[in-house]
Amino acid sequence: MKILNNKIALVTSATRGIGLATAIKLAENGATVYMGVRRLEATQEICDRYAKEGLVMKTVFFDAYKVDSYKEMIDTIIKKEGKIDILVNNFGTGRPETDLDLVNGSEESFFELFEHNVGSVYRISKLVVPHMIENGGGSIVNISSIGGSVPDISRIGYGVSKSGVNNITQQIAMQYAKNKVRCNAVLPGMIATDAVASNMPKEFQKSFLSHVPLNRMGNPEDIANAVLFFASENSSYITGSILEVSGGYHLGTPQYADFVGRKVVEQD
Repeated sequence: MKILNNKIALVTSATRGIGLATAIKLAENGATVYMGVRRLEATQEICDRYAKEGLVMKTVFFDAYKVDSYKEMIDTIIKKEGKIDILVNNFGTGRPETDLDLVNGSEESFFELFEHNVGSVYRISKLVVPHMIENGGGSIVNISSIGGSVPDISRIGYGVSKSGVNNITQQIAMQYAKNKVRCNAVLPGMIATDAVASNMPKEFQKSFLSHVPLNRMGNPEDIANAVLFFASENSSYITGSILEVSGGYHLGTPQYADFVGRKVVEQD
């Protein structure tokens, strides 16, 4: 018997990267997975492809920038399935061109990032938790970032918003443990996704990896495996956990790269 048999899951922003890997992983383990997306037709093609392997994946409309779509998404799933056992708040966004340091960064971008990254978790969880309570419990997994734990020299808005995701994770965990609703967060480090490839310069990637003890980028499946753990009964006695899945990034001395001979030397 698969560990998520008879479970109904929702994964937001699930067409690629971590979201897609998570949706597939949950479906492989028996869940019926709703993929909250804007591009319904393209995502339906993904669902049809994996249906041939016996996975049950379905589309539902979700636009993180249209708050009205949040309730419509949840209502649609409840109408069709009667419950939501697992919620994966995967949506997150950045503004690398304008989200810089405190003085030089865009104030507008700072508050937009907080609104979208924390607001989406807040609003969707607010809609789902009452249904989980009615159903006798559930598991919420928020995809945060290592940037929510480790201050950066730039991207202040992204870091603050992700630290907000960490905090709201523990708030939900504390407030609804009595209702058997668990809430945990997964904090990816540098993951090999299209977003990293397109938004992070190669030199930055090399510098970042020089401080990763496991000496590689993570894969989307590394994050999906952590989500599966929190979604399943294998973590039934864990709530409020802020789990870094980052290859050991920022573990121990900041001089780590020097000691293992991976220091990135600036070119003249």
